Amino acid sequence: MTRIYFVRHAQPDKSVKDDRNRPLTEKGLNDAALVYDILKDKEIDIAICSPYKRSLDTIKVFTESQSLEIHTDERFRERESSVQGQGLRKNPERWKSKDWNPEWGESIENVRNRNIEALMEVLDKYKGHNIVLGTHGTALSTILDYLSPVYGYDDFIKMMDWMPNIVEVVFEGKEVVEINELGHIEI
Repeated sequence: MTRIYFVRHAQPDKSVKDDRNRPLTEKGLNDAALVYDILKDKEIDIAICSPYKRSLDTIKVFTESQSLEIHTDERFRERESSVQGQGLRKNPERWKSKDWNPEWGESIENVRNRNIEALMEVLDKYKGHNIVLGTHGTALSTILDYLSPVYGYDDFIKMMDWMPNIVEVVFEGKEVVEINELGHIEI
């Protein structure tokens, strides 16, 4: 069995416009303690993360406590939005849209494809390990949507207000055995 503990980052400081280097707020830094509390006894031996600062900082206290090196993977990064922003909360049809408008930013389908490609490689490379994987709300939502027949747009919208959010997914090979919501903080 392979266990992946997906961690959606804690609250970011949206006053910082540089998306890649956006830090956590003071609240976000404090809330990241939930990640440590939930994961400290899970015998995690691998750490993978989006290269974005807020994701790295959300799992950092935990990984440092376990002396784990964080391996970054660009494919688990945030969805690239356009100047107009994502608009997914106000426009639910965009979640499954096949007629994607580039003005909306990176398509959900593209986010899903790059995340699933990366996830399948992680499952091949680290079979039988317990893994923490730091990522973002849209990225995690596309993964859960792919893995679970019951996950959908309403779950994605709910997760937009959960920072951090920790979800355990247990795999036998590449097949999902179970998905468990372990904890979150509602902003």
